[in-house]
Amino acid sequence: MPLHKVININPSTSIFLWEITESFEDLFDEVQLNDVNLIRLNTMKSELHQRGFLSVRKLLAHCGYTDFDLVYDQSGKPFLKDGKHISISHSHAFSAIALSSQNIGIDLELVKEKVLRLSPRFMDTSHLSGLPESDRMKKATIIWGIKESVFKLKNEPGISFIDHIFESPFQLSDKNCTAELRFNDTVESFAIHFESLLTEPGQDTGIAENYMIVCTLENEMLLDA
Repeated sequence: MPLHKVININPSTSIFLWEITESFEDLFDEVQLNDVNLIRLNTMKSELHQRGFLSVRKLLAHCGYTDFDLVYDQSGKPFLKDGKHISISHSHAFSAIALSSQNIGIDLELVKEKVLRLSPRFMDTSHLSGLPESDRMKKATIIWGIKESVFKLKNEPGISFIDHIFESPFQLSDKNCTAELRFNDTVESFAIHFESLLTEPGQDTGIAENYMIVCTLENEMLLDA
């Protein structure tokens, strides 16, 4: 499957999305892995996770990189050797990378009912009041994505989603909002972009799936929605 979509957040920041339709064997034959990542791949127990891992390398190739350009720090945060900032996410049938001239975090999530059951653990659930259940699921997924992407960007141990990361009020139609990280006696602000990725109905189920992609940047103006 070719590149699914490119989302241009601002002139120096883009998200690239891949729909994972290939088999593990096809993906493995089309990419090259360095020795460390080949070992990582072989230790993954889920083929879905393996395919997501390999599809990220397809996205790197689309952007002119290879697996040998990608390195990870001790906590698992990815970096590119040329200094370009990168963030990576994958969920079920899609993978995503974001490339930027500044520090960035992204999160890609499939919208599922489970997020409502878990929402009291990571957010103020009053922010979902007055919405129909389908919109509550979408908004809770976005809020999870905001907190996950801020956490990825900062990459500091001890950050709590519910105690330290706070999103500004937003509507599902907004696409942009802000967030704050209140941690270690400092307050940092972030620009957030989010949008829906609605798939076509599957041949087996006839049901369309909805994903949310969330992008976080440090103090950067986003393009108008």
